[in-house]
Amino acid sequence: MVRIRSGKTGRTTRTALRLAVLVLAATAVTACANRSLTTGSIGSPAQKPVEQMTAVELEQALGSYSKLYEQRPGDKTVAMAYASILRMNDRNEQALAVMRKAAIKHSDDRDVLAAYGKALAGAGQFTAALDAIQRAQDPTNPDWRLLSAEGAIYDQTNRPTEARLRYQKALKLRPNEPTILSNLGMSHLLEGNLKQAETYLRQAAAQPAADSRVRQNLALVVGLQGRFDEAEQIARRELSPQQAEANVGYLRQMLAQQNAWNLIKQEDKKIASQ
Repeated sequence: MVRIRSGKTGRTTRTALRLAVLVLAATAVTACANRSLTTGSIGSPAQKPVEQMTAVELEQALGSYSKLYEQRPGDKTVAMAYASILRMNDRNEQALAVMRKAAIKHSDDRDVLAAYGKALAGAGQFTAALDAIQRAQDPTNPDWRLLSAEGAIYDQTNRPTEARLRYQKALKLRPNEPTILSNLGMSHLLEGNLKQAETYLRQAAAQPAADSRVRQNLALVVGLQGRFDEAEQIARRELSPQQAEANVGYLRQMLAQQNAWNLIKQEDKKIASQ
């Protein structure tokens, strides 16, 4: 098994870990969200949690919300739902355009600002995303979801200490919330601390409200430690056998590339000596 160092890691190590996260996320059947949305026909939509949608259902939801948005472009609820569905279908730039328009029309609405911040983050505009989410936050009555989202942005901009402070604040408001614990685990994963990441992700996965994303993240961190059979067993609870096998196969291939990891270690040493 190839071991990833704990503690400070170089830029290349972080890039490799991000690549692993992104590739596995792209092959997942299910999507994640903080709340339920509606799918089905526009006239009589059927209620179903987004985290339970298959790829086919997400595509169907995209068609439904596209038509609904054309009919009611000024409706903030429709705009936010449509943008969420767009992001889950990897159409981040379009989601950002939808939420930018909504933010102009509803400039003082905290829910819209929060959704706009998520769309900005999805499009890689982290500085603007952080500003939008902080403006959406009410200091007198903090929202744990916004604190967790703020932490995720700090992680994406290589500020893990600030990220974890936000996660801890969020956990004080919402103890044992699986999405916060999952974000905290992924924060440690990006630093190369796989044992700590697994601890938080197992804690998250044990919560009754844990969704598919949390368990897929756990499968990822287990696989990155070379425990492929265990990772595949976890992944099979969320994915088809073919997708679970493909995900673990990717991890096997990545961790088997000794030459690539040797280069990573060499670059880490160079960075540490600077």
